[in-house]
Amino acid sequence: MYSRRAVSLPTDGAPKDNVNIRDRHLSGPCTRLAIARPFGFAPWYRWLTCVVLVVLLFATAGLRAQTTLTIATVNNTDMIRMQRLSAEFVREHPGINLDWVVLEEKILREKTTTDVAAHGGQFDIVTIGPLETPLWGRRGWLLPLEDKLPPSYDIGDLLKPIRDGASWNGHLYALPFYGESSLTYYRKDLFRQAGLSMPSQPTYADIARFAQKLNDPSHDTYGVCLRGKPGWGENIAYISTVANTFGARWFDEAWRPQFDTPEWHSAVAFYVDLLQRYGPPGSSSNGFNENLTLFENGRCAMWIDATVAAGSLFDSTESKVASTVGFAPAPVAVTPHGSQWLWFWALAVPASSKHPAEAAQFIAWATSKRYIREVENTSGWTAAPPGTRTSTYAAPQYAAVAPFADLTYRSILAADPLHPTVKPVPYMGIQCVVIPAFPTIGNQVGQLFAAALVGKLSVDEALREAQLVTERVLNRTGTGTGKQP
Repeated sequence: MYSRRAVSLPTDGAPKDNVNIRDRHLSGPCTRLAIARPFGFAPWYRWLTCVVLVVLLFATAGLRAQTTLTIATVNNTDMIRMQRLSAEFVREHPGINLDWVVLEEKILREKTTTDVAAHGGQFDIVTIGPLETPLWGRRGWLLPLEDKLPPSYDIGDLLKPIRDGASWNGHLYALPFYGESSLTYYRKDLFRQAGLSMPSQPTYADIARFAQKLNDPSHDTYGVCLRGKPGWGENIAYISTVANTFGARWFDEAWRPQFDTPEWHSAVAFYVDLLQRYGPPGSSSNGFNENLTLFENGRCAMWIDATVAAGSLFDSTESKVASTVGFAPAPVAVTPHGSQWLWFWALAVPASSKHPAEAAQFIAWATSKRYIREVENTSGWTAAPPGTRTSTYAAPQYAAVAPFADLTYRSILAADPLHPTVKPVPYMGIQCVVIPAFPTIGNQVGQLFAAALVGKLSVDEALREAQLVTERVLNRTGTGTGKQP
């Protein structure tokens, strides 16, 4: 909007009160030229100077109007694909730029937790999971999103276990980009050569027997690959499911740590022995990404991990074993409870975001049905983000090209975070316990189990230290052993 005032023009060029000036905020040669030579009687180069200055002025104003969203995300295949496809969002929203901060999973958690808890405002969008979402939502660290989404987003299409995990107290605090449970991946060609057959529901006794038979270090092929890298989202995520199905639990009903029980000993001893005997060298440094690379390159006969890996393993442009990979449910031991995890990666807007409206626009686009169609158009249905929308699994095109789709869907719906093991527990969560202290507990316990894996501690020593560490963390956080965190 322009403001106006009237001036007049005397013969000497000084302004009087009957000449209209379009913008009183303009000054310098353009204003003086417009006042003194309104009908073009100035030299041509003065008019050129005026035009150049006006263009520069509006260009500068345009630069000032740009909004830059800083997005913290994890360095896995699906998130990197989202970064590439986001060019379409930028084209449709020319006033928004995207600054991607792509981090390894453990570092991502550390940086986002530090910034969001301190209301630092470093990130406009953060990538989080079912541990952070309800805790951060309850503390007011995240913005509720249900009233910021267009009707076309279709919240009801989100799978209920995933949607519930992204909510707290009736509010949706994160939009899931993909969801996952866990599966057993195996090499059908190696099984066939060895005369083995994967059961429809493998047990951990089966896995140990298969790993022994298929382990072939002389040909750089190992019986089984499992997470060994320490961290609550790395080795602890997997070991927790082993503990659950062996009948163990993190806390009893009075919130007392339970590492000094036979169930935990059986679970950790089995895990350490299996990976020491039949895993690849350096297993204590291998997380999801490292094991994905190993399996894709034909170096693992089996791998038990996230369902989200299925699309990559079945993609012949990424995986050398795409034509021979098989899928089975996660193994069980004494109980099926908690043998398969439930996880999602979701995009959320911190309360400290400098651009919350624009951030909500982006995450609505990046988790929409339309985005899934864009992935299908550019990379094929096998690359579609899994585990979030009913419509994805209802699409016949997806079922036709993704043999893992139905098993993934059933695994997610079957996962029960409220009953993660055979004994009653006071907490929610399968591969993690949804309490504020769990990242600290999980990281420290993960270090102890990694030390047992490389032989620096015995299993008994690691479990004894895990019991003490957990009690110490609870006491330091003011909750104390036997009290609800």
